[in-house]
Amino acid sequence: MVTLRKGSCYSKITRPWTRKSKYKKKGFIKAIPTIKVVRYTMGDPKKEFNYTIKLISKKPHQIRHNALESSRQIVNRALNEKVGPSNYLFQINAYPHHVLRENRMLSGAHADRLQTGMSHSFGKAMGTAAQVPKGKVVFTVKVNKEFIDLARVALKTATPRLPGTYTIEIT
Repeated sequence: MVTLRKGSCYSKITRPWTRKSKYKKKGFIKAIPTIKVVRYTMGDPKKEFNYTIKLISKKPHQIRHNALESSRQIVNRALNEKVGPSNYLFQINAYPHHVLRENRMLSGAHADRLQTGMSHSFGKAMGTAAQVPKGKVVFTVKVNKEFIDLARVALKTATPRLPGTYTIEIT
């Protein structure tokens, strides 16, 4: 069974993965896998809140869509249980546009006949990632004054699931 590669394989920002070909039909990525992030806005979007807590990246890097979804679930569950479903607004500000590709190399007995090596190394699309520059806001939580500490702790629990380093800013 094929598993995902490590996140460190895709954490560095590189140029957009496009193919330059003299034939137009070979110049595009054919099929992009579905993005695993289910929702980008959670909580009560109609309510006004006084304070905004932001998770800001310290370095430029890429965040895969499964890491975004995993940290979204952790933060949303913590806010929903401790703050209540109508006392916060949680938004994801990073959208995974960047297509990640993988040139699979087979190993084992008699696998050498199936490989093309690096002669056709464009690779198949295997996921998407959000390219996050330094200083970009990844998550935003809006709450009132009594829930500031709970929202900050909820964002702090998401950082081990995300690549890179982050700061939390309260405004």
